[in-house]
Amino acid sequence: MSGSTAASFTADDYRARMERAARTAAEAGLAGLLVASGPDLVWLTGYAPPAVTERLTLLVLAAGQDPVLVVPALEAPDAQKAAGASALTLRDWTDGKDPYAATAALLDASGRFGISDNAWALHLLALQQAMPGSSYASLTEALPMLRAVKDAAELELMTAAGAAADATFEEVRNVPFSGRRESEVAADLDRLLRRHGHEQVDFTIVASGPNGANPHHEAGDRVIERGDMVVLDFGGLKDGYGSDTSRTVHVGEPTDEERRVHDIVREAQEAGFRAVRPGAACQDVDRAARAVIADAGYGEYFIHRTGHGIGVTTHEPPYMIEGEERPLVPGMCFSVEPGIYLPGRFGVRIEDIVTVTEDGGRRLNTTSRELVIVE
Repeated sequence: MSGSTAASFTADDYRARMERAARTAAEAGLAGLLVASGPDLVWLTGYAPPAVTERLTLLVLAAGQDPVLVVPALEAPDAQKAAGASALTLRDWTDGKDPYAATAALLDASGRFGISDNAWALHLLALQQAMPGSSYASLTEALPMLRAVKDAAELELMTAAGAAADATFEEVRNVPFSGRRESEVAADLDRLLRRHGHEQVDFTIVASGPNGANPHHEAGDRVIERGDMVVLDFGGLKDGYGSDTSRTVHVGEPTDEERRVHDIVREAQEAGFRAVRPGAACQDVDRAARAVIADAGYGEYFIHRTGHGIGVTTHEPPYMIEGEERPLVPGMCFSVEPGIYLPGRFGVRIEDIVTVTEDGGRRLNTTSRELVIVE
């Protein structure tokens, strides 16, 4: 996670986020939140530790008390430079001291706390030992919507990240595909994303021919051939906010079947997008996209959810999946990415990031969803 987001938000922004997080935790019946190094910490404070180590860094949030960041003394100078530092109290600890006892002194020893999904087991077990009466729930379980609704400044950054991914696609569609390895095209995607402002590239899926039937195929040594369908799925972080888009291209002229399958996925993606509106359930987006594919006779070949949330990470709640009845709210951002995967033959996926507006949805990816012919 780049520290570049710190320049985009003020101490007041971070103070408001921490206050809202503590208040939301209390409303959920939690005694507080414990936020370890990672995306939640960056979002709440603007602080990204210089390295992930075994030394405890932990933000302690509870309604009615000031935020406290427990931080190793050798990293305290960096923490003091964070954009949100003035909105919290730093409590440093030195090697040889017990940071868990110091943290426990800030907490209700019998409380139930939300804790970052990525907190190390080492730290959680030590806290439990220091407070045997305490209990914990992951933030995804306890407060899944903590970061889900983006404010205007965040939406601006999300829009810029989407535009950078779109610019990447517009360039990569013109590079040679035939006769090159998937890994070479993936390297092109990585290079272009960075050139268009991404400080972090999370994935560059290039899945050609039969590899396209594996939704999370890792680009490998397969040489792309004329006649191949190629699924491109790529994204990462630009100024701390995520991009993620998929387009499916074809090397040379496609067959009638390949065109038909691509058209079905395109119609399904459009149906999913049209289902986006405030108050609709997350599962409604999945149902709308899935119905198009099922009605066309390919239902068993759509093998994943229709979408996932995105923000300071490229995958986060909410999820567009059957059974998720959570209502859509203006400011939520998530993917709409149906696909059809025919084992041993080819696959098709089309993906846009969409944000919920006051009266519907807005795509953050606007490149053509038609089948693009490449050479």
